[in-house]
Amino acid sequence: MPSASLPIVQDLVLIGGGHSHAIALKKLGMQPLAGVRVTLITEALDTPYSGMLPGHVAGIYSHKACHIALQPLCQFAHAQLLIDSVIDLDLENNRVICANRPPVPFDFLSINIGSTPATLSIPGASQYATPVKPVREFLATWEQLLKQVTQTPQTPLILSIVGGGAGGAELAMAIQTRLKSLQPAVAFQLHLFQRDAQLMPHYNAWVRDRVQKILRQKGVHLHLGETVCELSRHQVRCESGLSVECDRIFWVTQASAPPWLKAAGLATDSQGFISINNYLQSVSHPHIFAAGDIATLVNHPRPKAGVFAVRQGKPLYNNLKQALLGKPLKSYIPQQQYLSLLGTGDRSAIAAWSSLAGESPLFWFWKDYIDRAFMAQFSHLPLIPETPALKNAIAKEAAGRTK
Repeated sequence: MPSASLPIVQDLVLIGGGHSHAIALKKLGMQPLAGVRVTLITEALDTPYSGMLPGHVAGIYSHKACHIALQPLCQFAHAQLLIDSVIDLDLENNRVICANRPPVPFDFLSINIGSTPATLSIPGASQYATPVKPVREFLATWEQLLKQVTQTPQTPLILSIVGGGAGGAELAMAIQTRLKSLQPAVAFQLHLFQRDAQLMPHYNAWVRDRVQKILRQKGVHLHLGETVCELSRHQVRCESGLSVECDRIFWVTQASAPPWLKAAGLATDSQGFISINNYLQSVSHPHIFAAGDIATLVNHPRPKAGVFAVRQGKPLYNNLKQALLGKPLKSYIPQQQYLSLLGTGDRSAIAAWSSLAGESPLFWFWKDYIDRAFMAQFSHLPLIPETPALKNAIAKEAAGRTK
């Protein structure tokens, strides 16, 4: 533990409580850096673990089981916790601009805020669809929906999901399983729209065919080769002329980045994600780092998948430490192939590795073990007295939840 008498020499500010930052904070608690004040700015007191969210929707995991509690993690890391939204960066003066507090100065900055589905190009999407990210808002909508159908199970319900990638397909399997399991039985339909002729085009043929078969067996209405062109309050319209009435629309399409990153002056790719080098540094501002979905490795681009955010946690911490100590950074190159485990909603899973794939309840047990092991590292952290700043953040967050 760093001595309280040591002067603060440098400020390290982390924006976002994503997977990479959670791991970095854990390591900062285990290996504190003398003279460094660490501050986490995030919008909530907990952060979702993406690997377990479909299982949560399916009713397998509780909210607590699939969310990392940031309060004890920041206490363990001796970090200030600020609950707020970041809206801009002042890169001339090295300050983070927040929505509800004075600017936060930094010497080094790291950004791990994830991504959101791109909706702006589709008329009506931003008004009438519920994006799956931010996850917190999606889960609030989902819990409200579950409460609604529990109270009025015989009222017909029609749901639609736009986006037939892995995220949309896994969400569809989870929703269909959960709603079918409710007692008394709920009268509902679930529609899934995909602009390509097949679901999950980045997976091999066996996985695509198997997922489509499972969804059809579960009763999901698949609309393949249908490009959604407009949404209204209770309708999805496609370029082909297909129109489907629905009560709720979930949006699970290609990821996008908030515009303030590019507007602040950071170098970004064509989609607005922060361009980073092999050291996880911004290519335009070397004192700024980024990881997870919000960043694009210019030399080694990879899909926006949670597995990369998890694996970037350790190299991010190492390079932040090296930068703060004025030492050479270490290159990080992500793996080209990675294991994908997709839950089918009913305690079975599909495993895919390159051209290899299969489905079995054993794969679910494997996935469940991996996910629980990841979450376990953030449990039972040593209790450390709360700082005044942390107490204020907790009180503010609690007040916000009661409104």
